[in-house]
Amino acid sequence: MTTLLKCYKPLLPFQSRKMHIAAAVNSFRYYSRSRLRARCLSTIGNSKSTVDIKVVNGEGAETELRKQQLWLHNTMSKQKELFIPKVPGKVGMYVCGVTAYDLSHIGHARVYVSFDVLYRYLNYLGYEVKYIRNFTDVDDKIIARANELGEDPIKLSRRFCEEFHQDMTYLHCLPPSVEPRVSDHMPQIIDMIQQILDNGCAYRINGDVYFSVDKFPEYGTLSGRKLEDNRAGERVAVDTRKKHPADFALWKTAKAGEPFWESPWGPGRPGWHIECSAMSAAYLGYTFDIHGGGMDLVFPHHENEIAQSCAACRESNITYWIHNGFVNIDSQKMSKSLGNFFTIRQVIDLYHPLALRLFLIGTHYRSPINYTIEQIESASDRLFYIYQALYDCQILSTQHDEASLKDSIPAETANCINKFQDEVLSSISDDLHTPVALAAMSDPLKLINDLLHTRKGKKQALRIESIAALENTIRNVLAILGLVPASYAEALHELREKALKRAKLTDDQVHQKIAERDTARKNKDYDRSDVIRKDLAAVGIALMDSPEGTTWRPAFPLALEEEQVTVP
Repeated sequence: MTTLLKCYKPLLPFQSRKMHIAAAVNSFRYYSRSRLRARCLSTIGNSKSTVDIKVVNGEGAETELRKQQLWLHNTMSKQKELFIPKVPGKVGMYVCGVTAYDLSHIGHARVYVSFDVLYRYLNYLGYEVKYIRNFTDVDDKIIARANELGEDPIKLSRRFCEEFHQDMTYLHCLPPSVEPRVSDHMPQIIDMIQQILDNGCAYRINGDVYFSVDKFPEYGTLSGRKLEDNRAGERVAVDTRKKHPADFALWKTAKAGEPFWESPWGPGRPGWHIECSAMSAAYLGYTFDIHGGGMDLVFPHHENEIAQSCAACRESNITYWIHNGFVNIDSQKMSKSLGNFFTIRQVIDLYHPLALRLFLIGTHYRSPINYTIEQIESASDRLFYIYQALYDCQILSTQHDEASLKDSIPAETANCINKFQDEVLSSISDDLHTPVALAAMSDPLKLINDLLHTRKGKKQALRIESIAALENTIRNVLAILGLVPASYAEALHELREKALKRAKLTDDQVHQKIAERDTARKNKDYDRSDVIRKDLAAVGIALMDSPEGTTWRPAFPLALEEEQVTVP
C-alpha cells in the first residue's frame, strides 16, 4: 500500500448501555445450620472480567474456590484464547446481520441466539458492551425479490427488517446497541472504497471498482485457503475483466431498474463485503474485540472484510473472530431446494419460541446442530418441566410471609447451589459451553421436586428457604441463557396451547377424554381406560393422576418414542 489516509473514528463513543438482568446479580446470602455460606461475588456493575465464588466458614475465613476467566475459540488462531478486551472493562462486538428479503430461518436463529448468549454473559461479567448488528438492505437478492413482488427494494427490505425484529423478540434476543443499515451509510462506504483505491489496493473498470487480492499477501489467513484455490465461479463472481479470478467487487455500476447512489466512479451500489467493513469501522473503529457470524461467512465474506479493512487502514485489527456451526435438518444440510427449509415462524407456530431457543443452546455453538421433530419435542418437554418446577416454587413461597423466613438454608442445599453455580460459570466461561450449563440444572431441579413432592422432602427443616434459594439460583442462570419468561404461569399456558395445536385437540376435548377415562375406571373397564391414556400419550398429552383428580401436561409424544424404537 502507498499512502495511508485517515482511519475512521467511531461515530459513537462507548455509551453506558446497562443490560438489566436483575435476577442474575442477586447475591446469595443463605446460611446452613452449620453456618456454611454461599456467596456469588459477581455483579453487572463491576469492571473486571472475573467471577469469584467463595465459601465463608464459621470462623469467617474466606477460601477462594475458583476465579473465572472467559475463553473463546478464535477462528483466526484455530484455538481457544483467553478473552482480554482492548480497553479494560469495555467490549466492541460486531455480528453480521441478515440480508432482509424474506422471513428468517432457524439458521439465522442459531446465529443470533448464540451471540445473544455471549452478549448477556459479557454483561453479566461486568463489561460495558457496544454490540453492533447490521442489516443488509441493498443486495442482489433483495432486488430480485422486489422485482418478483413488484415492490420498491428498500421498502421491501424495511418490511423484513421489522419481521426480523419480531423474531428476535420471540427468541428473547436482546436488542444490539446499534443496528446500522447499508442504505444509511453510503458516505462511509464510498469513503472507504476511495481509501482502498488511494492506497493502491483496488482498480476501476467502467464504473465498477474491484479489490485486488494480489495486493494483500495475507489473504486467506482466516479461512486457510490458498489464493490459487479461489477459482472463478466457486463463490467468486465470474468476470473476465478482473485482474485475478478472486478479485471481488467493492462498487457495482448501476443497472436499469435498480436502486443506485452517486459516487466518484459513477452511479451504482456497493458490493456485499465492503458494507460490514465500513459500518464496523464507523461505530467501533478499525480495532475492536469481537467479529462474529455463521461459519458460512468465514469465506469469502469475513476473509474479504479483513482484506478491505487492512487495505483502508494499516491499524485495522480485530482480536477474536467467532463463528457458529451449521443447522442440519434430519441430518441433511438445510436447503430450500431440498424442501427442508424452516423459518422461525414455521417452528414457533407449533412450539414455544423459548423451546426453540433451548434446543439451539442445547448443542455447543460451534458444533453442527441437527434439527428434528424429536429434538424440538424434547426441548419443549424439558422447558415445561423447568418452568413447572419453578412455578410450583413460586406458588409455595407466596403462601409464606417473607419476613418470617430465616436467612439460612441446610448444608445440602448450600452445597447444591455452590456446585451448580460452579459448573455453570465454568462451562459458560469455557467457550460458551451451554449444554453443560443446562445439564448442571438437573441436580437443583431434582432437589426442588424432592422438597415439593416427596414425604421426606416435605419434612425437611428450612424447606421453604431451600425452595426459594434454589428457585432464585436457577432463575439467575436462566437469565444469562435468555430463558426467563415474562411469567412461569404464562409460559406454561403457552406451552400447553402449543401442545394442543400439535395434537390437533382442544382443552375441552382433552377434558372430555379425561371424563370418559374416569367413567371407565369407575366401571372397572381398565382396558378402555388404558386405551384413552395411550391415545393421548401418542400425541403428546400425558395424564397425571393424583388424589385431587386427573390433570394433563404436554409430554414427548409416545408415537415418536415408538418410531425411534422401531428404526433399525
